[in-house]
Amino acid sequence: MFAQLVSGSIDWCVLGSFVVYLVLMLGIGFLFSNRQENMGDYFLGGRKMNKWVVALSAQASDMSGWLLMGLPGAIFLGGFSEAWIGIGLAIGTYLNWKIVAHRLRRYSQICGDSITIPDFIANRFRDKTGVSRVVAALIILVFFTFYTASGFVSAAKLFSTMFPIAYTTSLWIGALVVVGYTLLGGYMAVCWTDFVQGLLMFVAIVLVPAVVVCNAGGFAATVDQLNVINGNLLNLFTSASTGKACGFIGLASCLAWGLGYFGMPHILVRFMSIDNPAEVKGSRRIAMTWVFISLGAATVLGLVFHLYLKQRGLTLADVGNDPEKCFMVMINGIFNTGVLARVFAGILLSAIMAAIMSTADSQLLVSASSFTNDLYGRVKKRASNRELVLVSRLAVAAVAIVAAALAMNTESDFFKVVMKMVSFAWAGFGASFGPLILLALFWRRVNLAGAVSGMIVGAATCFIWKFVLAAKYAAAHPIFSLYELAPGFLLALVVTVVVSLVTKAPAAEIVAEYEKVDAE
Repeated sequence: MFAQLVSGSIDWCVLGSFVVYLVLMLGIGFLFSNRQENMGDYFLGGRKMNKWVVALSAQASDMSGWLLMGLPGAIFLGGFSEAWIGIGLAIGTYLNWKIVAHRLRRYSQICGDSITIPDFIANRFRDKTGVSRVVAALIILVFFTFYTASGFVSAAKLFSTMFPIAYTTSLWIGALVVVGYTLLGGYMAVCWTDFVQGLLMFVAIVLVPAVVVCNAGGFAATVDQLNVINGNLLNLFTSASTGKACGFIGLASCLAWGLGYFGMPHILVRFMSIDNPAEVKGSRRIAMTWVFISLGAATVLGLVFHLYLKQRGLTLADVGNDPEKCFMVMINGIFNTGVLARVFAGILLSAIMAAIMSTADSQLLVSASSFTNDLYGRVKKRASNRELVLVSRLAVAAVAIVAAALAMNTESDFFKVVMKMVSFAWAGFGASFGPLILLALFWRRVNLAGAVSGMIVGAATCFIWKFVLAAKYAAAHPIFSLYELAPGFLLALVVTVVVSLVTKAPAAEIVAEYEKVDAE
């Protein structure tokens, strides 16, 4: 790798900014490395996180490299009609904070002081068999492997574009840094790095499109020029790439993204970790401000990339023919003169790394927690806290290696496009856990049999719909082009309710605990 760097043309200012940023993240990991006394500390920060950290950590870990790469790339190709995904996500974010956050924080503590989602599910239904833990943990490990792989692909695209480093080498650099501070510092390191990364992402995603708009002569001039380039770019109901109206299936698919929030383990644990349930309201306001502005700016970013190319007489082919790289292309072009400009460019480009790392670290930690607490800990029940923390760190490394291996498969269109991997993983979690979390929090009649059945059906539906039904029949039957989250969520909900109603009602102590939460 060193030889590659020496022989290539290196922008030392940008590289220096990257190095400082990465060292800072590792430094936070070292800072918290000796504060992990037990599993609750390592995986939940001892439920001592303040509202600002929880809010920005939740949203930074939520958006990932998708915010700065996947969404702008989709907007560039399809125009404003692709913003329906952002609309669905904004609605889902608000409802998750409004409906789920406060009650889950209280319920998870009352319910056996649960520190993971599988932990909460098992404790909620008094599952002495461990079946729900195993099913939930396996779902988390499978889908987070895909999700983490998408982050590593984003990191590889970033490094290989900015520096004379091969894609594979770039991928492993990003993976090693994320694993480093996650492995060392656990949940507190993840949350505090996410806090810093969330601030950096916010500044970068707002600043870059603002500069392009100003260079175009302001907002009104930008709108006029975009309409000249393609009359459908700003049409919310017509695709700019095909010129066709967005049908019901397309709109439903985009809005369905919002359903995913109810089942995202790495977001739900943020709710569980907040210091005081009363702070949830304030945290929600901070989070929603970040979300609305960031999603809006990412949408504008994808649109104004057309102007950026036009202003410089370029085509997409001239800048690598990959619309997901539009953010880094614009930064390099705008801040391209002078040492200070290049240093600033490096800081802004670090925002992409921030987006990637803020999600990947959370995913690795939740995966490790599921393996250690819900699989290993159930097999070796007398394991010491020191042993469990060690196993957790090994699990972080193992999941990262598998995810990186998947990300190296550049021959597959599925594994080289960030948006595709993110959407599948998002669907898997939303369908598997979303209906169950809502029912577990708000329906006293739901039972263990319904919970396990719903999780299995939700996960299985996503795989079957994505790789069998959609792959074979979508062209002939448009219904199968519907985003797999929608049918997966619906079927899981129905199955959970039906199975719960036809099987034995929950025990009196479970109902009593539910009523205790309800009364507070």
